[in-house]
Amino acid sequence: MEGAFKVTSNRCESRAIKTNQDLLPETPWTHIFYNDFWGTLLTHSGSHKSYRPLCTLSFRLNHAIGGLNPWSYHLVNVLLHAAVTGLFTSFSKILLGDGYWTFMAGLMFASHPIHTEAVAGIVGRADVGASLFFLLSLLCYIKHCSTRGYSARTWGWFLGTGLCAGCSMLWKEQGVTVLAVSAVYDVFVFHRLKMKQILPAIYKRKNLSLFLSISLLTFWGTSLLGARLYWMGNKPPSFSNSDNPAADSDSLLARTLTFFYLPTKNLWLLLCPDTLSFDWSMDAVPLLKTVCDWRNLHTVAFYIGLLFLAYYGLKSPSVERECSEKFVTNGKQNANGHSCHSDVEYRNSEIKPSFASKVENGIKNNASQRIQLPSTENIVVLSLSLLIIPFVPATNLFFYVGFVIAERVLYIPSMGFCLLITVGARALYVKVQKRFLKSLIFYATATLIVFYGLKTAIRNGDWQNEEMLYRSGIKVNPAKAWGNLGNVLKSQSKISEAESAYRNALYYRSNMADMLYNLGLLLQENSRFAEALHYYKLAIGSRPTLASAYLNTGIILMNQGKTEEARRTFLKCSEISDENLKDPHAHKSSVTSCLYNLGKLYHEQGHYEDALSVYKEAIQKMPRQFAPQSLYNMMGEAYMRLSKLPEAEHWYMESLRSKTDHIPAHLTYGKLLALTGRKSEAEKFFLKAIELDPTKGNCYMHYGQFLLEEARLIEAAEMAKKAAELDSTEFDVVFNAAHMLRQASLNEAAEKYYDLAAKLRPNYPAALMNLGAILHLNGRLQKAETNYLRALRLKPDDVITQSNLRKLWNIMEKQGLKTSKT
Repeated sequence: MEGAFKVTSNRCESRAIKTNQDLLPETPWTHIFYNDFWGTLLTHSGSHKSYRPLCTLSFRLNHAIGGLNPWSYHLVNVLLHAAVTGLFTSFSKILLGDGYWTFMAGLMFASHPIHTEAVAGIVGRADVGASLFFLLSLLCYIKHCSTRGYSARTWGWFLGTGLCAGCSMLWKEQGVTVLAVSAVYDVFVFHRLKMKQILPAIYKRKNLSLFLSISLLTFWGTSLLGARLYWMGNKPPSFSNSDNPAADSDSLLARTLTFFYLPTKNLWLLLCPDTLSFDWSMDAVPLLKTVCDWRNLHTVAFYIGLLFLAYYGLKSPSVERECSEKFVTNGKQNANGHSCHSDVEYRNSEIKPSFASKVENGIKNNASQRIQLPSTENIVVLSLSLLIIPFVPATNLFFYVGFVIAERVLYIPSMGFCLLITVGARALYVKVQKRFLKSLIFYATATLIVFYGLKTAIRNGDWQNEEMLYRSGIKVNPAKAWGNLGNVLKSQSKISEAESAYRNALYYRSNMADMLYNLGLLLQENSRFAEALHYYKLAIGSRPTLASAYLNTGIILMNQGKTEEARRTFLKCSEISDENLKDPHAHKSSVTSCLYNLGKLYHEQGHYEDALSVYKEAIQKMPRQFAPQSLYNMMGEAYMRLSKLPEAEHWYMESLRSKTDHIPAHLTYGKLLALTGRKSEAEKFFLKAIELDPTKGNCYMHYGQFLLEEARLIEAAEMAKKAAELDSTEFDVVFNAAHMLRQASLNEAAEKYYDLAAKLRPNYPAALMNLGAILHLNGRLQKAETNYLRALRLKPDDVITQSNLRKLWNIMEKQGLKTSKT
């Protein structure tokens, strides 16, 4: 008979890799295109709807090369970040030209602390990979713009733009926003249009190639979004209230004020990343419930600043001011990024790109000619679009998202931030006249980069291991941080510290079902069953669909002899649907384990047909990742008890096929072989089981039973004693060892182990009855009577116990001993 299943709680982060079946070589690789980032079917009601097949494919390749060794995963993340930094620097060069300002923009992006989560956290690869193709798409579109009308290759570059945008979206959803950023680049940077010039340009149709490009970008973006919406079942994801408390708030005012404030908080993290956290959910950012909340001042200041920058970038500069500026590139007094086009020029001529190189356009250029860079206003507009547009999907404006703040989401927007800071510093550098002030601005910018780098180094220390990471998050999100820290401490066998951490988490948020369950599991594993049951019931009360809590509750009740209550618990668990559950695979595993244990309960009660029915239901509900060998083995045992030996042999073989070193299947199949007369084969299977695990008493117990049936009594008795010594806390082993010793006529030894078995299960009638019987045989009549009576109190209609008790009373009366009957 096999032991009961237990389910432990896994962190959500590990679902993408550790428990994701899409990474395994036995899973068809095409599954990644039908499942979400966590391995759940995309159309499932509980799916996160995070469709990132290219990122999952990269994890699968990592897994194929190095398994779950984290080194290769981190190496890929670092290499991807280096590639993104290189592409961003190249992109900055197009805007800022050669020189130190481009270099500083690249350095700022490379060292920004907000990137730590995306690079150091393996699942952050989705953001880094999306950024890589985001920049490739944008650079392809820049090439398309510069060759448009001059080269046949221009539409090849546009095709590259579309393909890279699609790949970026398949790394992470926000990657598709590159198409909108490309449109901004074309209109406001390449063609230098101001807001008031756009409508006249459309009306007069002066540049059809521009509008064709924008139309194609719009069509491709709409197509990608439509395909993605269709692929995920045309339904948005659903999230728990702890993931995004503002979205769950009943107050429209609180939702509005909080959603307007969150971009302000995100910008502050970019500007001053002093306090960072692995998780910003729950109450990490308290809701803004009234207009009197002082944080609303931050919101007002943020949007005023944003509008000012937008006005600065989009307003039409006067010809006199623009033409009076010096030509400056990266602070040098010889090549300006400003051109002298007047409004009249735009009104009376076709819209023409003003800074595209004729060399790039395929026309020879004089060496003396210089490529004009976009103006500061142009770069501000593009920087704002790069900062805002990729962030829009995380704003809750169009749909609710499953987080309050996520630092990794700022990976792409940080490009716009770094450009904005750099171009602002460059503009100040050009504007001031004194060398001292120029030096001050330059060194202040360099100092900011140094500080960012130092903070990144410190933050990387927090990400060095899980314990340090969770401790660093306690001040931001104490409930989540303490809970995850408890899991880490438990894995380190620091039981008292883990319990304290779980209780700290519940102090801050008492209704966290996962935390209540984890605390219950910790208590159960330390034999504090009454407390464990209490926390399991609280977990179920908080989340009635938590199948693992039902499972472990049933296991405790079954071990306590409360079979009817255990049966009801297992049945209730088996009826819970996986509808809208975030991790349906784990849920199905728990349900399957519940059915397994329910079948085991029926099996122990001798209801083999019922057990088989439950086992068959378990096989039907079993998820792909479930290890079925124990279930198959129990199927074989049930058939064997029903004397259906061919069916039993089939399921034993299925168990061994599922796991060739599965010890219980070796033992049960050995029993079947012995029963069908294949004694030598049977002994080989018993000995193989012992060889697989010489410390497992159950193996010696089964082999001893075989030896007993072969009348090899001395060997059988040795095996029985060995089994009971090794597994002295396992009821089945001790109980069966006592049986074997009794059958070998070693009654004193049998009494010792029957007594131990009764102590292990004091409410199990069979244990008390057998203890009474051996005491009866050994002449300890009054003790025998006591145990018979205890057995009858638990099972009053047991015929064998009643018969034994009558026989005992007859003997006691003949010997003149007082009985409870009299």
